[in-house]
Amino acid sequence: MDIDAWVWWLIGAVGLGIPLVLTAMPEFGMFSVGAVAGAVTAALGFGVVTQVLVFVVVSVALIAVVRPIAVRHRDGRPELATGIDALKGRQAVVLERVDGSGGRIKLAGEVWSARTLDTGQTFEPGEQVDVVDIDGATAVVM
Repeated sequence: MDIDAWVWWLIGAVGLGIPLVLTAMPEFGMFSVGAVAGAVTAALGFGVVTQVLVFVVVSVALIAVVRPIAVRHRDGRPELATGIDALKGRQAVVLERVDGSGGRIKLAGEVWSARTLDTGQTFEPGEQVDVVDIDGATAVVM
């Protein structure tokens, strides 16, 4: 049984697609697309040298063009703040007098213990404060 060259290229494309799924490395996907281009070239009746050249050119072109765009897109995405990092920089309302030794605030719908950043500063109930840090279970405000 003689298998056409384009079938071998498609088998190669599937073979390159498997590591793409398992490792999430997009380069394998680009090689897989290059193998599909090689299969199309073989189906059109071109020789082996042309098929390999099309595979290499398409694969390298995709890596040279698509990969930098993907890296730029990944690096340009803002970091999502979670946990206590999401609370830093938010405003809170003083519930009980807050000074350098302690107090209570309402932060993100929850009651937190708090202390001032500057030990000489005092905030009275009802005042708005800014959370500058979280120290354990205590919000540091100013």
